[in-house]
Amino acid sequence: MFLYPEQTKFGRVLPKNKVYGHAKLSRAVRQRFVDEVEQIVWRHKLAPETLRLPAKSGVTEIQVFEIALKTGDLREDVLRTIDRAVPSLIFFELTFEDRVRFAASFKRASEIATGSPVVETYFETPWQDAKAPRLQLPVALDMAGLYEQMLRQHMLSSPLALQPRGGETLPETVERGNHIRAKRRECKQLEAKLRKETQFNRKVEINAQLRHSQAALAELEG
Repeated sequence: MFLYPEQTKFGRVLPKNKVYGHAKLSRAVRQRFVDEVEQIVWRHKLAPETLRLPAKSGVTEIQVFEIALKTGDLREDVLRTIDRAVPSLIFFELTFEDRVRFAASFKRASEIATGSPVVETYFETPWQDAKAPRLQLPVALDMAGLYEQMLRQHMLSSPLALQPRGGETLPETVERGNHIRAKRRECKQLEAKLRKETQFNRKVEINAQLRHSQAALAELEG
């Protein structure tokens, strides 16, 4: 996704047991780390001292983690476990056989549990050649502005292709993205029900529900 400045390089392997020690994870999630994750490398550290940008609104550092995969598959709860174990904001680069895809979630402090961040649904890009050209970091006045622009680029590059509306804040865009995902699932479920239904009256009823959901989806995406 992004071409990071030389001075932000960190290049330190993050042992999986370090994550285990700072996260509450089930046996199933721990097994996914074993089955799906080859190695975690802390690639870049974006901070006031490496970018000469002031911290703002609680955004002091942004980390870039590379996760080398064993099979090309990675469950979202693995990313979520790492995000919850590391206080900083994180952008992930998932690599497998000379390909890469990028993932990031809107992460914020919990209003209820101190020290327990809220991690929203992830915005993931499709796989691409690892040597494909990358974007320069967005121009920003502070770390909070940089984080917002980086995350918005992930939203735009994900299958949602989510563009911000005028005057829409970052949390509002994220919430709309969640509604779009839910509405898309609803439309798919109704389409499947419509294909299976044999009774004419029920088909008419389901078709009306589908049209209503599709109209709501178009409004969210427009």
